[in-house]
Amino acid sequence: MKLPDSLREQLKIPLGVLLPEHNVTKQNILNHIQNNSFVITVGDRTTEKMLDFGLVPFLQIIDSQEKRVKREIPKSDTLTDLTCDNPAAEITEQSIDAIKQAFLSKPPVRLVVNGEEDLLVIPVCIHAPENSVVLYGQPNEGLVIVQITPEIKSKTQRLLDSMD
Repeated sequence: MKLPDSLREQLKIPLGVLLPEHNVTKQNILNHIQNNSFVITVGDRTTEKMLDFGLVPFLQIIDSQEKRVKREIPKSDTLTDLTCDNPAAEITEQSIDAIKQAFLSKPPVRLVVNGEEDLLVIPVCIHAPENSVVLYGQPNEGLVIVQITPEIKSKTQRLLDSMD
């Protein structure tokens, strides 16, 4: 499914709470996460930041790039590793299947995307359990924290349905 130009502006609006970059601290993040929540990160920098804070996400979705520049995320022996192909400005069936598989796998899970992971926030919000919190970066602004609710699931499903 390809991202239509008509959705590009809408996707610049955060799906949840936007923590400005200077307020992204471990305590400020924890203030938005309930106990026993499934923490999900989308993006290399977001994932690395959580790991630096000592918070290991249940699901980490990365593409080993930040703003189109190659980067490395710390390796871990305890991860369940999955991979998928997902070209820029698309959401593939393969990536949706990998996300579903991740929720059935032993955590923590790292999904390494060959391509681009940005839009995978949409299917993650659709398929995540309701006690989940999704964290992703808003370029040049900060960190978005999304509580998964029926409303978020519905909104992201509408976004996915409007893609070709």
